[in-house]
Amino acid sequence: MREHAVVIAGGGPTGLMLAGELALVGVDVAIVERRPNQEIVGSRAGGLSARTLEVLDQRGVVDRFLAEGQIAQVTGFAVTRLDISDFPTRHNYGLALRQKHIERILAGWVGELPVTIYRGCELTGFVQDDTGVTVELSDDFKLRAGYLVGCDGGRSLVRKIAGIEFPGWDATTSNILAEAEMEVEPPLGVHRTVLGLHAFGREEYEIRDGKVVFASEGPVNVMVTEKSAGGTAEPTLSDFRQALIETCGTDYGIHSLRWISRFTDMSRQAEAYRKGRIFLAGDAAHVHSPVGGQGLNTGVQDAVNLGWKLAQVVKGISPESLLDSYHAERHPVAARVLRTTMAQVALQRTDDRSEALRDIVLELLAMDEPRKKIAAEMSGLAIHYDLGEGHPLLGRRMPDLDLITPDGPLRVNALLRNARAALQNFGTPSSLDITPWSARVQLVEASYDGAWELPALGAVSAPAAVLIRPDGYVAWVGEGKPDGLHEAMTTWFGPPG
Repeated sequence: MREHAVVIAGGGPTGLMLAGELALVGVDVAIVERRPNQEIVGSRAGGLSARTLEVLDQRGVVDRFLAEGQIAQVTGFAVTRLDISDFPTRHNYGLALRQKHIERILAGWVGELPVTIYRGCELTGFVQDDTGVTVELSDDFKLRAGYLVGCDGGRSLVRKIAGIEFPGWDATTSNILAEAEMEVEPPLGVHRTVLGLHAFGREEYEIRDGKVVFASEGPVNVMVTEKSAGGTAEPTLSDFRQALIETCGTDYGIHSLRWISRFTDMSRQAEAYRKGRIFLAGDAAHVHSPVGGQGLNTGVQDAVNLGWKLAQVVKGISPESLLDSYHAERHPVAARVLRTTMAQVALQRTDDRSEALRDIVLELLAMDEPRKKIAAEMSGLAIHYDLGEGHPLLGRRMPDLDLITPDGPLRVNALLRNARAALQNFGTPSSLDITPWSARVQLVEASYDGAWELPALGAVSAPAAVLIRPDGYVAWVGEGKPDGLHEAMTTWFGPPG
């Protein structure tokens, strides 16, 4: 039996990001992944949101993704694109990049860190006790860990064995996804019929002037809405042909199927994200329709919220109670994601009443204030953790400002490269004393002369100081006095050392 501080079940984007977060701060972490390598068969998520790009920027790896993806205004709600080019962020766009590339790049980063990966096997059971968790693997091997995190997808075995309820809403729509050859060239792009949306595309594409231009040759990627949402088994080529004929009147001579899968708008969320030493993140904690592209991004941000908290408890810096803030903060975020995806599915329906509703929503989103509000939410830039009353920055992402320090210019995100907290003092130098926490929190004396602005909210007053957590969210705002600073330090970074 091998021992690790943390074992992660599942090596997809969420599991990889969490492993990276833990390894950055010296926690012994291992991933159990059933795939022999990082390859993905089929089509899954297709891009990264502005907030996820900011998170990757905080860790110094965003350029790896930008080098392979295509920057575009891809933030959207239902059937309309929402421009965020006027948002106050370095990443006022989305990145079109297929999940297979996202995973490959993440795995490359994790491969540079001390992370153990057990490939070609999967978790089959576990037992937790007062001191840890014994994990059973499919090859009869066992692992012992202080904590187990289920990042093992919507059918999460970790969630089921832990006995965590998964309430929500059953599917009302069903879609088949596939890649195949076609004898007749289909009309590439997204289309609407009385049955719903369907789309044809190719693996290779470019985004030109905001429009997707597909390659002229190669297998065709297809998404087609099924007539009913009752299917639960893997779809067949026959199912696929029938759905195409019902939707398009022809199957376009489809043949040479490469892969096929089915997705629905089933929406469910784990009742609890923590049960003792067991945690859930990503699809194991929440599933919903892929419309809006928030699934993968929400999972990656789950990992960034949990990672530093888990690390501090493992290291004995913070009490176990800190881990309860993971559910308290992330459960409401995903609950809202479920609501926005359900609303978008409703707006995509093709009956006359839904068409009328969609027209009204589009009119609203053409206005500046509604556009900013919804776009900030869809891009992840509006996330607000409830940390109490106070300055608008409290509980929100810290803007990546260009600071002036005694050592020269410095970006805020550069302070977070190693997942370490920072206190930025914009007031009188040496006026804030955090000596008991100096090994855990960086103190930066800085100045900033520009405007303070938050997405959707607009301009906010300049703070005298801000305490930034390792995940980039503001835990305390000073407005001329140090009131509450030591209390915030103790809450988030443990008692004085």
